Amino acid sequence: MNIVITGANRGLGLGFVQHYLSKGDEVWACYRSSLDGLADIQSDKLHTVQLDVSQDFAVKDLDVPESIDLLINNAGIYGPYGGQDLDSITSEAMLDVFNVDCVGPLRVVQQLKDRIIQAGGAIANISSKMGSSDDNGSGGTYAYRAAKAGLIIISKSMAVDLKPLGVSVITLHPGWVTTDMTHQSGLIDVQTSVAGMTDVISRISDYELGQFVAFDGQVIPF
Repeated sequence: MNIVITGANRGLGLGFVQHYLSKGDEVWACYRSSLDGLADIQSDKLHTVQLDVSQDFAVKDLDVPESIDLLINNAGIYGPYGGQDLDSITSEAMLDVFNVDCVGPLRVVQQLKDRIIQAGGAIANISSKMGSSDDNGSGGTYAYRAAKAGLIIISKSMAVDLKPLGVSVITLHPGWVTTDMTHQSGLIDVQTSVAGMTDVISRISDYELGQFVAFDGQVIPF
C-alpha cells in the first residue's frame, strides 16, 4: 500500500511509520521542520516529506504518490500546558490549536482527496476522547477539547461526502499514550496504541459511517 502519514517524525506518527514499514508498505512520512526519529530509519520504502499542516499548500508541491491507499492525519498540538482553563485561555491559543488540529486535517484531505479517490482508499483522522462532549466530566482544556471535537465533526462530514466516491473515513482515539505530548505520563505505550488503531483501520468496513473509535475497537459517543 501507499500510505501518507502527517506528524510522522515522533510519537504516534513515528509509530505508524515503523508499523507500516514492517509490513512492507511504502510510507510517505510528513514532518513540519525536523526529521527527528525518521532520520534513524534506514529503508528504501520510507519517503520523507516536509509539510506544515498549519499552512495552506498545493499538492503539486509535495512529493507524494499519485495513488494513496491510506492517509493518516496524525499531526497535532496540545496547546499551552497549564493555560487552558476558563480564566487563562486566550483567543490566540484557541485559534492556534484549532488551526493545526482541526483545519490542518481538512487542508490535507482537500489537497490529497483525488489521489485517495483514485485508489479507493481510506482516511484515518486522529482525534481524542477529550473531544467527546459526552465524556467531558472535568471541564477545562478549552483549546484542545474544542479542536478535537471539531475534528470529529469534520471527519464525519468527510465520511459522508467521500463514501459515494469509494473512500472510507474513520476517526480514532489513540488512548492516553506515553509521548512528548503527554509529558511521558500516558497509560499505554505507542506500540500498543498503534497496534490497536491499525487493527481498527484494517477493519474500517466493520464500523458505521465516520464513527469515532478507540484504539481498543470500542465506539466512543461524542
